[in-house]
Amino acid sequence: MTAHTGYVAIAGRPNVGKSTLLNQLIGQKISITSRKPQTTRHSLMGIKTLNKDADSQQIIYVDTPGLQAQTQTAINRYMNRSANSALTNVDLVLFVVEADIWQEQDDYVLNQLIASKSPVLLVINKMDRLERSEQLLPYIEQLQSKYDFIDICPVSATKRKNLDTLENLILAQLPEAEPIFDEDQVTDRSSRFMAAEIVREKLMRRLGAEVPYQLSVEVEHFEQDDKMLKISAIIWVERQGQKAIVIGKQGAILKSVGSDARKDMELLFEQKVFLKLWVKVKTGWSDDERALRQFGYSE
Repeated sequence: MTAHTGYVAIAGRPNVGKSTLLNQLIGQKISITSRKPQTTRHSLMGIKTLNKDADSQQIIYVDTPGLQAQTQTAINRYMNRSANSALTNVDLVLFVVEADIWQEQDDYVLNQLIASKSPVLLVINKMDRLERSEQLLPYIEQLQSKYDFIDICPVSATKRKNLDTLENLILAQLPEAEPIFDEDQVTDRSSRFMAAEIVREKLMRRLGAEVPYQLSVEVEHFEQDDKMLKISAIIWVERQGQKAIVIGKQGAILKSVGSDARKDMELLFEQKVFLKLWVKVKTGWSDDERALRQFGYSE
């Protein structure tokens, strides 16, 4: 039996569908998603172990924050460092772009990938938005002139279209190596981290344009008793007015977020969950290196 194992980074500008693609490739939701750009703040491993024709194969995906040319705050700089560090020492990079939409930020990401010197497979996502697949042909020709990609694969992550083809292209790039993680392990992140991310996802989806980027979630207590998992978390915001928005009229938004997050946690942890949420203010936390470390934004 020959074993093949490799690290595959998923890179691209914000909001091209990297986290959705990871979840679909793994077959399980481990990375939070929303329609807002920059939902992903941390690099996150998704591990897929499979056996084909008696060969053991393990793909270790690394979902990365969207690379940004403009990094005004400490948290933006952290996300760029996190994404760039994930691009080094990997066996393959999936460069995710949108179908028929190329932006200046895509050029910025491509330059970062070229500098990383890792093999790059171009993934054109959201092809379901096109009326006809033939519309992609001029776009593919345009992208082929930009860089010598090892291959180009159009997909629709949300519709699961062409993902088997993509996976076969990835498997072809894996070096001979023994699996690194247990076959039933799907991520390197802790349960506490996953709980905090679930709460943040519900906030990203529930709140307006500005507030989600100025909040963070910190799990204070994560305890198991005979009957259930007890979790308490603090939602940190930067201003008093944001606290009122997160809580909502008569606590409506906070209750809704808590209820939705608890349901997802019960599915993930496969048991009853008791969840308590508080909202607190820490002025300027997103541009404070010390506060970022406190909230888990460490290299």
